[in-house]
Amino acid sequence: MKTVTKQVTKTPVKTFKDLKTWQAAYDLAIAVYRQCETFPKYEQYGLVSQMTRAAVSVCSNVAEGFGRRSIKEKDRFFAMAHGSLTELENQLLIAKGVGYINEGQYDDIARRSNGTHWMLLGLQKANREWAAKKLNS
Repeated sequence: MKTVTKQVTKTPVKTFKDLKTWQAAYDLAIAVYRQCETFPKYEQYGLVSQMTRAAVSVCSNVAEGFGRRSIKEKDRFFAMAHGSLTELENQLLIAKGVGYINEGQYDDIARRSNGTHWMLLGLQKANREWAAKKLNS
């Protein structure tokens, strides 16, 4: 019986746009903007503004963290992205609660948010492991 080994090739990360976490956060932000277009006009400076700001903040903080030099700074920006993501999740619940989005719309964005959450945790873990490895070498 022949053993087959799976070869995993990693694409080098040259810019923040190469990060899967940033890509997921970007897609989430676009989905939030599109969903917010259906909200009542009087929410333009209320929930719409807060949701779009939080969504943009997630991918912006991932991008900024990528651009930082020190591990501590990177981690701080990744943590801020996580905070903004949590804020967005809360706002999604409010939007669903007041009837601006239905269960299916909520589920779609919540699924994207959850995926981004896990990717962000992975990015933070990789950042910390890289830092530990660097200290030990």
